Amino acid sequence: MQTVWWLWPLVALCSGDQFRGEAEKIMRATPVIDGHNDLPWQLLTMFNNQLQEKAADLTSLAQTHTNIPKLRAGFVGAQFWSAYTPCDTQNKDAVRRILEQIDVIHRMCQMYPETFVCVTNSTGIRQAFQEGRVASLIGVEGGHSIDSSLGVLRALYHLGMRYLTLTHSCNTPWADNWLVDTGEDQAQSQGLSDFGQSVVREMNRLGVLIDLAHVSVATMKAALRLSKAPVIFSHSSAYSLCRHRRNVPDDVLQLVNQTGSLVMVNFYNDYVSCQKQATLSQVADHLDYIKKVAGAGAVGFGGDYDGVSRLPSGLEDVSKYPDLVAELLRRRWTEAEVRGVLADNLLRVFEAVEQVSDHAGTPEEVPIPLGELQGSCRTTYGYSEAPSFHPPPGALLAFLSTILLGLCLL
Repeated sequence: MQTVWWLWPLVALCSGDQFRGEAEKIMRATPVIDGHNDLPWQLLTMFNNQLQEKAADLTSLAQTHTNIPKLRAGFVGAQFWSAYTPCDTQNKDAVRRILEQIDVIHRMCQMYPETFVCVTNSTGIRQAFQEGRVASLIGVEGGHSIDSSLGVLRALYHLGMRYLTLTHSCNTPWADNWLVDTGEDQAQSQGLSDFGQSVVREMNRLGVLIDLAHVSVATMKAALRLSKAPVIFSHSSAYSLCRHRRNVPDDVLQLVNQTGSLVMVNFYNDYVSCQKQATLSQVADHLDYIKKVAGAGAVGFGGDYDGVSRLPSGLEDVSKYPDLVAELLRRRWTEAEVRGVLADNLLRVFEAVEQVSDHAGTPEEVPIPLGELQGSCRTTYGYSEAPSFHPPPGALLAFLSTILLGLCLL
């Protein structure tokens, strides 16, 4: 009997090696597509986007969760790099800042062509898999980056943007963010305004994935019901397991199931365990839960590496993906389900978005009402003469009052 107990650690070790070996075998054929990585933000804050600095070498960069050797060890085959600019740029230099972040992603592909290839469609991802390179896609994090302009939305598409997160941690003039649900922010659009609905329709027409990470529940539901294509949550987890408002509640998960959409699970401890510490096993719990409620086709990985300060034990950097896949196999996920969470689910959604796109269709072109814009440094070219421009009732009175006051002071 004593011998049997002595054998248990060896059996567990061999079992672990078996699952890890199986995970690597699957991942060689179907590598990871990760929905959200903030390395470009680290390149800005650490090096001001100067990639030729010796310390910025991505083959040896040590202070980040992501570098080229770690991506290789993690079997990462495609990455949505986050082009991010914070909410304090809204109504200021958000467009300039987002252009710079898109530029640094393109330059990553240019500097390391043996590792990265910038792609803009599902076919490009599959081709990169065959070439053994990391398909690099651009996700713009935060709707404030388009500055309430359909023209800017289209320009970012032409520069390679393939998802837009409708808000970050602030409202835009046309969509509400997740802090509305905590009471820290006030709802302005009750989800999506009329202009916000135009943004969603134009994203469908262009073929841009609608990303609902960071938005309010009302915005989630409005976008899921309006979009003609499946949507994604690029880096969110299950609200029922961790009651953080950045996570996705069950009634929304049911809409995810009905629309064929996708939740790419976030690894940030605060969204995994609602505590400062978390484990790889708890991340697997979120994957299990979303699979149970929304279906095996609704699950993906959105690690949020280099965008968070705390990561689970066992998932400290991008090299750890095989350990998470091994845990799913240990939990009796089928090979097809594992391939789904690795890449197939995202590819299915992306292809559906591409099929809905209609570049020959008429673009949305009605601008956001002037009165809904914010910021004191704006010009108003186009609004005063535009045929559809109707100033709010008080605007003309306020304008005339200003003129009269000026005359009185002469």
